[in-house]
Parts: sequence; structure tokens; C-alpha cells
Amino acid sequence: MLPNTSPRRSSLRVLVCAIASALAVAAGVATPAYAAPSPTAIEAQIDKAWNQLEPVIEQYNHIHSQLQVNRNQQKKLVKQLKPLQSKVDAALSNVGDLAARAYMQGGQSGLTSMLVSGSPSDLTDKLTYLDLMARSERAQVNDVITLRDKYATSKKTLDTVTAGLAARDADLAGKKKDIEKKINDLQKLRIKAYGSAGGARGALRTGACPAEYSNDPGGKAAAKACSLIGKPYIWAAAGPRGYDCSGLTLTAWAVNGVSLRHYTKWQWSDTTPVSRADIKPGDLVFWFSDLHHMGIYVGNDTVVHAPHTGDYVRMAGLDDIGPIAGFRRPS
Repeated sequence: MLPNTSPRRSSLRVLVCAIASALAVAAGVATPAYAAPSPTAIEAQIDKAWNQLEPVIEQYNHIHSQLQVNRNQQKKLVKQLKPLQSKVDAALSNVGDLAARAYMQGGQSGLTSMLVSGSPSDLTDKLTYLDLMARSERAQVNDVITLRDKYATSKKTLDTVTAGLAARDADLAGKKKDIEKKINDLQKLRIKAYGSAGGARGALRTGACPAEYSNDPGGKAAAKACSLIGKPYIWAAAGPRGYDCSGLTLTAWAVNGVSLRHYTKWQWSDTTPVSRADIKPGDLVFWFSDLHHMGIYVGNDTVVHAPHTGDYVRMAGLDDIGPIAGFRRPS
């Protein structure tokens, strides 16, 4: 207890505060209120949260894409194994038929009878025929069994890897709701701060897009990206309703028949590095050291990118998104 403080004095102080508050209300004096966060402050929160969450989304793209590849490979191996097993069964059946015929001819005595009858030349022919038939059947069975076992082993290994990918895929997909809820909660605050304007984060277009027209592959890819401005960001989507960052770039380059994979790090590894001094429309731009965000250069130090949930495909300054990791060019 503080010096010179008594329960009586504390009660008196509370009473005085209560009376003062009542008088202030009666006099129409407003109680001080905290200002609502500004749109800029909320957008800063969204950017910070998104830079933590987007790596998870790109990891999902990676796992999900690899899972689809593995499942397609599983289907191919199943198709390859089925006829091989049929060949093994047929070859084994032929061997069984040979054994059955030998048995029906009386086992060893029947076979001896067959061989010793006729001329010496007939005997040689029969021995040669039986030897070739036996070797042929053995070779046929062994080759097919070896091939079947090879595919079966490959499938078993692939099944194990695919099961692991499927579990990881399900885990990341399960986090989707949590991730989207965090961003959507911030987005609601953002829309409230902007009022009825809809929460648009500035103009989607900031100038001519692309900055200059060109009919080369890069120019066509840039023009395609520009045509998608205004489409909503959708996690793990590559159109046509919406796009995420790597889904946008792979769609843009698809107009040239170039197949980029749906994962930022794959697109980084599948393309050729270029310097900032040499970038031109259509080149891919990557931000952050872990390459979790990317866009497409459209000229005039401007990019088109798909920012995050609650936002739309839009133009932005080359240096306004984050630290640039590098520039790459598809071929």
C-alpha cells in the first residue's frame, strides 16, 4: 500500500472519479476514442502476414503438383504390369502343359518309348526339339518374370513415396482454411477502413500494359498477363476464374506453348537467369530469398502479379513488392 493511502481515501477517490465521469457525460463531453487503423497500416499487416503464409502455399503447389505426377506414373505402371502378369501366367501355363503331356505319356517310360522309336536321325531331332522347347519356355518365363518384378518394385517404391506426398498434401490442404481465415480477417478490416469503396488497394492498372508492344514470345506473355488484371487471387489456381502468383506466370507463358510448372522454385530452376540491366517484358521476377513470390515484367519498371487472398491481379512497381531475388527468362 502506498504511503498516506487508506481504504477510506481510495473509496473517496473512486467516488470522485465516478462523479466527474457522470458530469462529463451530462455536459456532452466525449470520451476519448482510439483511431481505427488506417488502410495503409492494415495493408502493412496483410503484407507481413502474407509473406509468412505464401511460402506454405507455394509448398502446397509443389507437393500437390508432384503428387499428380506420381499418381499418373502409378497408373502407367499398373497398365504395364497387367499384360506382363498375363504373359507370366501364359508362359507358366505352357510349362505346365509340357509337364502334363509328359505325364500322360507315361512319365519316364513313355518318354523313353517315344525317343527310342524310329531311326537315329529321328531320335536326334526329337532330343533337339525337346531341348529347344525347354530352353525357350524357361527363357520366356524368366525374362517376363524379371521385367514384371522390375515394374512391381518400381511401383512399390512409387506407392510409398506417393503415400507420403498424399499425407503431406492433405496436411497442407487442411491448413488452407486457417491461412485464408487469417488473411480474410485482415481483408475485412481493410475493406472497413476503405469504406464502401470496396477495399481496392489503389488502381489495378498504373499505366500502359505492356509498356511497349512487341510480338516476340516475351511480349505475348506480358500481354497475356496484362489481360488477366482484375482477376481475383485464388490459392493454387491457374485460371480461368483466378490465379496465384506462379499460376499467373505459367498461364502467361502458355500462350507461347511454354509449359512452366506450378511452383515458384520450379519456375526458377526451369528458366535462364538474366540481369536487371537486360530484363525485358515477359521475364519472370522473383522476390524474397526463399523465392515465395513471383510476377512477370511488363516494362517501365513495372510488373503484373497476383498478390494474395482478397486482392486481384494487378500492376505494381518492380521495387515495391519486396527484396528482389532475381530475374529469369523462359525459353
